[in-house]
Amino acid sequence: MTTRKDIEKREIDLLAPYAMRSKDTKGRKHPESEPKYRSVYQRDRDRIIHSTAFRRLEYKTQVFVNHEGDYYRTRLTHTMEVSQIARSIARAMALNEDLVEAIALSHDIGHPPFGHAGEESLGALMKNNGGFDHNLQGLRVVEELEQRYPDFPGLNLTWEVREGINKHTTMFDKSRRLQEYEPGASPTLETQVVDVSDEIAYDNHDIDDGLTSGLIEEKDLLGLSLWADNTIYVKKGRKELPDKIRRRQTIRRLIDIQIEDLLVTSEKNINASGIKNIADVKRHKKRLVAFSADMQKKRKKLRIFLMENLYRNFRVIRMSDKAGRFITGLFQAYLERPEQLPPSDQKKIEKIGRHRVICDYIAGMTDRYALIEYKKLFDPYERV
Repeated sequence: MTTRKDIEKREIDLLAPYAMRSKDTKGRKHPESEPKYRSVYQRDRDRIIHSTAFRRLEYKTQVFVNHEGDYYRTRLTHTMEVSQIARSIARAMALNEDLVEAIALSHDIGHPPFGHAGEESLGALMKNNGGFDHNLQGLRVVEELEQRYPDFPGLNLTWEVREGINKHTTMFDKSRRLQEYEPGASPTLETQVVDVSDEIAYDNHDIDDGLTSGLIEEKDLLGLSLWADNTIYVKKGRKELPDKIRRRQTIRRLIDIQIEDLLVTSEKNINASGIKNIADVKRHKKRLVAFSADMQKKRKKLRIFLMENLYRNFRVIRMSDKAGRFITGLFQAYLERPEQLPPSDQKKIEKIGRHRVICDYIAGMTDRYALIEYKKLFDPYERV
């Protein structure tokens, strides 16, 4: 039988010296006795998976709103893809796979409905009342909003997982670093792995969803070396492949070569910087888990392509603007008559203010629930 002590000993023996070991955690805000057969990060992972906010990711969207079709990625499927990529990288780098998984599973837990359109709308509505940031909202979820335990609010996760949520950084994620999480220090390598895995996942699944929706066409992708070179590689030695299989194999190959490049470059960065332990990682100002300069150039061209051809496509803009109107309409309706909020939320107004209560309530909605709520408030023929 493997106990927590056995897991901690195994980490000492197998993990890289600059990996985060569960025995060295800074602990939880509220002291608890730890489980006998799980590490602290395995417990964090399990708490995240069983949370209400994690479950709701199934009906929160990325680029395409929920009612556009069942094929497109949701926050949940995206999160699972990020977790899979991040665990593979962590295993190859001998980092703490359990910590990586916990951070990956929680990295989008604070996202509102309707993807980035929902976040932008809440940001504008909360501009003069503390603002809105999905990373900080994620911390609110795991520290306060989840109500599952009798002795403390939130999930009472370890400091390292909460730091990973706060310091999550990508092209779409730049959060205000809180004093509690050492804002001047670099994040753990485990957090850095999740950040890059997030980028790999959404770039490649947005290509897949874009091709499936018809918003982008493969002939346009052939102007990008990343796509063209890997399409040739997939075709090599095969007489003929159905288009659907060839496209999926090309995307699979895109993910593989990015991970390979990342692993080689990150190892070089760690060795060249003389990283020997966690303290060295924290002191190092630049990200150590990174792509090569050549891969960064290729990925930048892909990003520009997606921005111009997918994210700014007129259909996506229509979806985003429509989503913004839903969010704004709901927010204003609750602001004018907070009595329309559930009683449990009304009770919080005196303590944290009307705007933050409404923001928390809307941010916790799924796309589907927000649409239903909008109909109840504004459709005269909809039952309330």
